[in-house]
Amino acid sequence: MNSVLVLILEILYVLTIISVVIVVISENRNPIKTLSWVMVLVFLPFVGLIWYLIFGQDFTKKQVITKRMYSKLKKRPLDEIGTLEEFTYPKEHASLIRLLRNLDHTPLLGGNDIQFFTECSDKFEHLIRDIENAKKHIHIEYYAFDGDAIGTKVKNALIEKSLEGVEVRVIYDSFGSRKTKKAFFEEFRKAGIEVEPFLKLALPKLTSRLNFRNHRKIVVIDGQIGYLGGMNIADRYVDGFKWGIWRDTHVRIEGKGVQGLQSIFLIDWFFVSQTLITSRKYFPELPSFGNISMQTVNSGPMRDEREISHGILQAIYDAQKSIFIQTPYFVPPEPMIEALQAAAIRGLDVRIMISKKTDVKLVHLASLSFVKEVLQAGIKVYFYEKGFLHSKLMVFDDSLTLIGSVNFDSRSFEHNFEVEAFIYDYNVAEEAIKIFVEDQRDSQIVSLREWIKRPKNVRFFESLMRLFAPLL
Repeated sequence: MNSVLVLILEILYVLTIISVVIVVISENRNPIKTLSWVMVLVFLPFVGLIWYLIFGQDFTKKQVITKRMYSKLKKRPLDEIGTLEEFTYPKEHASLIRLLRNLDHTPLLGGNDIQFFTECSDKFEHLIRDIENAKKHIHIEYYAFDGDAIGTKVKNALIEKSLEGVEVRVIYDSFGSRKTKKAFFEEFRKAGIEVEPFLKLALPKLTSRLNFRNHRKIVVIDGQIGYLGGMNIADRYVDGFKWGIWRDTHVRIEGKGVQGLQSIFLIDWFFVSQTLITSRKYFPELPSFGNISMQTVNSGPMRDEREISHGILQAIYDAQKSIFIQTPYFVPPEPMIEALQAAAIRGLDVRIMISKKTDVKLVHLASLSFVKEVLQAGIKVYFYEKGFLHSKLMVFDDSLTLIGSVNFDSRSFEHNFEVEAFIYDYNVAEEAIKIFVEDQRDSQIVSLREWIKRPKNVRFFESLMRLFAPLL
């Protein structure tokens, strides 16, 4: 009797796996990703099925915001502020600017001043000061909002402003902030602050949402001051690890470019609260704070377009001299790595900097599998050794700088909700290059000759992890 029951269960399991494989194939995903899921399901019985139920399902076909509402929010800065021709920008980037604008109503916004932060303590010091000086409204959106010392300082500053009558809205990612106690966010609500989780992780929707994360780090104060970059709200960004510092990059923006951030936040606010906010008071008329022009680009799994990855590809194609990339994880989709290889082969100075040691071991191993082929194309690879390099900074030639929440990996390009600033300015690019070169002093350049001498079993395991790269 037991043997019959076991046989029935085995048949049901096989039929389930076959059914899931048929579903995966019929979804018309990227062929490489489809093949990866089929391999997981076939070669990792039971574990592969659980992994698919958690990470493989696609809930994004459900329309949570109409195209009309989305367009209204995205076009608000463009309608209120002006057109592309009103702002100066390096003309070599005209095609990229046009691409991003046509893809997603992403306006070029000028009159900005930008300040870099490479020390996390400096960023939080300026952020809390700006919160304390807020007059009308504060919008904050973070992947990780921890309830530790730094998180408590930010929370207390926001509560104080709310009690003074300033509007405060907070979005936190349910997965990224999963260790933060509910009581921490309840204190916001008790003080009159509107706070919402992004894709709340609760059964029965847990398995369809866990794979989709709001990775953005956005602050907008009075529609005039904004922050974005790689730093979340947590002590580890200041304290680092026992084995090294936490090296990150963030920017403070003052000017019209902040209103691009504002529109992205309000789209996300509608997503989490079903409240549509388009009032002019959140997009105030602003004087010029500088000569810097920028586009603030968002991307996510809710839309078929991949705005940020399209923009990065165009920037690679347009580059004439150099491409510098800092990223904690380097697991690029095939078109991206081919574009970088082609850039190096045509003579550009292409440099990639990743951490020698990271916080996600499997992703790091997958990253290492790409090192040999980029070295063979003439790309320089640096391993940052002073600690964990979490910086997400890209510089193209001497006039285009990208900074935001995007890692150079498939997860950021396809699964996460991300934000990236495309900054068109020679002085900003010069400063960003200085940051990169300074980090080179704490890095080891990788030699192709030494790299290929590593043990075969190490290289094999890295290659094995690469097979699952589209799923990581």
